[in-house]
Amino acid sequence: MGYIKTVIIRYFIFLLAVLVEGIIVSVAAADYDLVIRNGRIIDGTGNPSFTGDVAIQSGRIVARGSVDGQGREEIDAKGMVVCPGFIDVHTHADELAEQPLAENFVRMGVTTVIGGNCGSSALNLARLFQQIEATNPAVNFATMIGHNTVRSKAMGGNFDREPTAEEMARMKEMVVQAMKDGAVGISTGLIYMPGVFAKTEEIIELTKEVAPFGGIYASHMRHENAKILTALDEVFRVAREAGVRAEVSHIKLGSPAAWGRAAEVLAYIERARADGLDITQDQYSYTASSTGISQLIPESAREGGNRKFIERISDAATREAIKREMLESLRRNNRTNYAYAVVASYSHNKAMNGKNIAQVALALRGSDSLDAQIETILDIQKNGGASGVFHGMSEEDLRVFMRHPNTMVGCDSGLRQFGAGVPHPRGYGNNARILGRYVRELNILRLEDAVRKMTSLPATTFRLKHRGLLVEGFWADVTIFDPAQVRDTATFEDPHHYPEGIPYVLVNGRVVLRNGEHTRASAGQCLRRGA
Repeated sequence: MGYIKTVIIRYFIFLLAVLVEGIIVSVAAADYDLVIRNGRIIDGTGNPSFTGDVAIQSGRIVARGSVDGQGREEIDAKGMVVCPGFIDVHTHADELAEQPLAENFVRMGVTTVIGGNCGSSALNLARLFQQIEATNPAVNFATMIGHNTVRSKAMGGNFDREPTAEEMARMKEMVVQAMKDGAVGISTGLIYMPGVFAKTEEIIELTKEVAPFGGIYASHMRHENAKILTALDEVFRVAREAGVRAEVSHIKLGSPAAWGRAAEVLAYIERARADGLDITQDQYSYTASSTGISQLIPESAREGGNRKFIERISDAATREAIKREMLESLRRNNRTNYAYAVVASYSHNKAMNGKNIAQVALALRGSDSLDAQIETILDIQKNGGASGVFHGMSEEDLRVFMRHPNTMVGCDSGLRQFGAGVPHPRGYGNNARILGRYVRELNILRLEDAVRKMTSLPATTFRLKHRGLLVEGFWADVTIFDPAQVRDTATFEDPHHYPEGIPYVLVNGRVVLRNGEHTRASAGQCLRRGA
């Protein structure tokens, strides 16, 4: 019996030694955490692609070209493009802590989102970063501080005026604190409350506070219609007098009255650049915008909040004055009705989601007359408002803007709750649409140029260190896509569909999308300014 026990013990010792040796050999054989093989590498610079491998170790790119060593995990990217992860410069993904998987962005190949756009952001950015980090998000996050946010906090609900000296001092303190906490700049939304009432001088004074930190000024301008050059003049003045770089948010010509002027607008920006200003622009790849239905109503009617608005429309004379102003706005923009505006999400009556204003008027009022449409818009605002999709741009203008080398890519979307409402499809398909429609099908852009607009150009513009290029030492944010298959599948009528042809996405060296499936990897970081 003792002999048998000895044999058994020796046998298990032998098996253990073999197992341990195997582990040691396995560990020794893995030179890298991950190696991507045989891909068509587009490194983000705009230079021509080349075939090769990418090796990743400890979250960073450590080798590129022909990689001899082995990876613990290997991805065969033959027939696919391997490029830097896409950086979306214009998002409203400020609620990343509530939806850390960021699935609609990940599936578009986006690895970094920049929030705080259009003048709206969290106020306490230190707390926001902590909340996001506590949820271990799937993507990287950077943000600006929103002008509307600080103005709302400082001015206490009374906005149709200039701030007092004390209020201005308080706003400056909030902007400085945000920059210290890691903001990459300041943004304005000058068609929204309360920024619509801010004078240019106020914006300049606040933007001066981001200059010592190397911050950028990003503006949803006052006008994206026939008055766009006047709006650009304001952007140029802020950049010049505050001494900062400036970004024109979601550049567009948003009304028929302005169509056909894209080349003129770009030439106007180029003259400002020739005069020494650092001006860039971003764009989404659709001819419809999205914002609140409230934007169809004059700001003077909405000042002071919904209670004041209801008081105004309850007075017959004031209501008629508001309606006359709305009619005049239609006329100036060469429109005859509101059928171009579609309800995306109306919590008061979800049955109206996906219908245009004329259809909503017919459903709720029994008439689609222009007067019925205006009354419907006022009723929507009275009942808490709704988000909308606005079909108002020219495809040719979009293509002219897209071809410009300084035009970056931003979807102007938030985090999507799959199946909720009828939102703009840009939140699901923006990057894939550029690669499929505008690169492969229409040849508007070279593939290498399209990738540059989504990677190194945003990283340079917003000063995101060690991002946006597939080079040694940079963080391994990587998107792998099939150039022959990539396409958007979301439509305006049926938006809740993820794109096709993007099987792999890596964030800081970790696989977040594998074979088209979200791995739920908590790979993202908060990208504080200067970190």
